[in-house]
Amino acid sequence: MKIAMIGAGYVGLVSGACFADFGHSVICVDLDQSKIDALHVGKMPIFEPGLAELVRVNVAASRLSFTTDLASAASDADAIFIAVGTPSRRGDGHADLTYVFQAARDIAAAVTKPTVVVTKSTVPVGTGDEVERILREVAPDIDLTVVSNPEFLREGAAINDFKRPDRIVIGADDERARGVMRDIYRPLYLNQSPLLFTSRRTAELTKYAANAFLATKITFINEMADLCEAVGADVKDVARGIGLDNRIGSKFLHAGPGYGGSCFPKDTLALLKTAEDFETPMRIVEATVQVNDGRKRAMGRKIITAMGGDVRGKTVGLLGLTFKPNTDDMRDAPSLAIVQALLDAGATVRAFDPEGMDVARTMMPDVVYCDGPYAVAEGASAIAIVTEWNEFRALDLARLTGLMVEKRIVDLRNLYDADDMAKLGIEYECVGRPAPR
Repeated sequence: MKIAMIGAGYVGLVSGACFADFGHSVICVDLDQSKIDALHVGKMPIFEPGLAELVRVNVAASRLSFTTDLASAASDADAIFIAVGTPSRRGDGHADLTYVFQAARDIAAAVTKPTVVVTKSTVPVGTGDEVERILREVAPDIDLTVVSNPEFLREGAAINDFKRPDRIVIGADDERARGVMRDIYRPLYLNQSPLLFTSRRTAELTKYAANAFLATKITFINEMADLCEAVGADVKDVARGIGLDNRIGSKFLHAGPGYGGSCFPKDTLALLKTAEDFETPMRIVEATVQVNDGRKRAMGRKIITAMGGDVRGKTVGLLGLTFKPNTDDMRDAPSLAIVQALLDAGATVRAFDPEGMDVARTMMPDVVYCDGPYAVAEGASAIAIVTEWNEFRALDLARLTGLMVEKRIVDLRNLYDADDMAKLGIEYECVGRPAPR
């Protein structure tokens, strides 16, 4: 099938490349000429494992191409996906649908035949109705059907998530659109990936419900970690003990400095705003947002407390800056609040991240950026592990602490064992676990 993907950002580029890998003909459209120029020479606008190779293979096979010309891409497409950004709107926290609605207008002006228009961007309930209204207003004589097909991609594992999904949610109100979507996803359907057909509004809400639930799960185990510290229990064992219950499951039960990234913060906030508009309070999600916001700053205080309560004139090293490993995404990363808390307290901050430092430099210019974990340790009174990159899991601790002024590690991801640290003479602080025996 011929597919036009409007938006060559994270969702659009990954989805477009994967659809092309299924054998479809895909054109990714983006208004950013520099991004399109970079893609033409194989340079990815984001870091995602395996993406550059997937794009290269499908471009070479003439199944995937890039353009800024939406009209030419959309005019002959069987399906047009809207995969543009929906950031939180300044001032009120609602999802900003400016790009979605503009894409709808541009699509309506370009199409020449019956086409399925698919909203893949994360959008509030009822957005598909407005997209449909715009299409009918601009192109009243063309049969354009609107479908909601939310994405469920984890940064760092997006290609695997797309090709081996837990489910594919499709909100469509007519059989022709369902047939087109079945054809698009046929390679996955044949592999028994479940296609869940719903109403359009149900599909839109399902995306927000999923992210809000996962955010709540993270926040729950983080609060349990605080209680574990107070009573002398081990949150890792608590998480395992409840996660082995199939009704709960083990994923998203890893205590840490709070969630961040491009989805959970903005989607939980947008869900709250939707609930507010419909006068349907969501107290659990509201508490989740409040607790998570407070936790990030609290992790900065945790580091300061571990250093005796006074960091003025001292150096703190941070290992990891992105909100999770295997991405360069710094949006709402816990490190932003942690760094600010340390700087406000008078500390000097040195940091290293395998992929996120270029972005971090624009957001945290007062940090000293280093070329590796051992460079971070030079002259530091404490090292804090903020992101659980694999290369931080087996550090040469003797070498690391030998470069430090004081042997102190604050492990916000619980990568190490407290007893092992004690044997090495390292002052060790972690999250939700008892002191070394």
